[in-house]
Amino acid sequence: MKAAVISAPGKVEVTEVEDPTPGPRDVVVEVAACGLCGTDLHILHGEFAPTLPIVPGHEFAGTVVAVGSAVTERRTGDRVAVDPSLFCNECYQCRRGHNNLCERWAAIGVSVPGGAAQYARAPVANCVPLPEHVRTQDAALIEPLSCAVRGYDILRAELAATILIYGAGTMGLMMLELAKRTGAVSVDVVDINPERLATAQELGCTTAAASAAEIDRPRGWQIVVDATGNARAIQDGLGRVGKGGTFLQFGVADYATRASIEPYRIYHEEITITGSMAVLHSYERAADLFATGILDPEVFISDRLPLDKYPQALEQFAAGIGRKIQVLP
Repeated sequence: MKAAVISAPGKVEVTEVEDPTPGPRDVVVEVAACGLCGTDLHILHGEFAPTLPIVPGHEFAGTVVAVGSAVTERRTGDRVAVDPSLFCNECYQCRRGHNNLCERWAAIGVSVPGGAAQYARAPVANCVPLPEHVRTQDAALIEPLSCAVRGYDILRAELAATILIYGAGTMGLMMLELAKRTGAVSVDVVDINPERLATAQELGCTTAAASAAEIDRPRGWQIVVDATGNARAIQDGLGRVGKGGTFLQFGVADYATRASIEPYRIYHEEITITGSMAVLHSYERAADLFATGILDPEVFISDRLPLDKYPQALEQFAAGIGRKIQVLP
């Protein structure tokens, strides 16, 4: 089959690889669409993936074309979205319910071959069936939405909260859509990309600005979310949290990224600084939300490219052009 392969840091190509075969409790999915994510760039840069080469792609959906000998839950022809999480369910963190912090953490498209290919193998337990009205290609958005749902699990947002989101890319816009439904009194979005700010306005944010300094909020915000992973955005956001407020590190920063805050301010103003890591008990809920139309795929998906253009799609994503970019094997 044809697949994108990251073979070494900075090197990616589309080539022929062996077709996957299902284990007893696996299925093989013919991939309809695979979304690109910041994690894919980190893998390309030599981070995250324990070994290379790897077929990336952890946001995908498709049709079951083969099932393992012990699979009864799914059958060929079923359309599914795939949760890429591969938890061991045995380690200390998993037994405490923190599966996303698994000591043997792995994921489809990060640790084992993923969905940037014509076919991908997945445990049957990770496959969520799609209702008839949901297009298979669109359902690749469920994985990033499940990360946003996890973010709001962490926040436990109060009614009438003021929220500031850094970044109007896919993840920032998903956080915006969820914020609108959690009883926020205002949701402001900051980004330096005018086109992305225009999309945030289209989706109904309270204010869209190139800098938080442009927004009149003298007491700061009760919730500040970084959806960029950018050091300057993170540093600025830490300074925008109001008394008793919460800063959520939601964007994936480089390992070397650093930011600072005065410990006295954390104490004196009772500021909470927290993070949200990937998916935890949120994929099925995201699928249910997606089925209700919480996201408009035509707004969120800006580009659908053939698999052969995966290297160019990564370059476009790295340049910040567009919103969600998908490849269609």
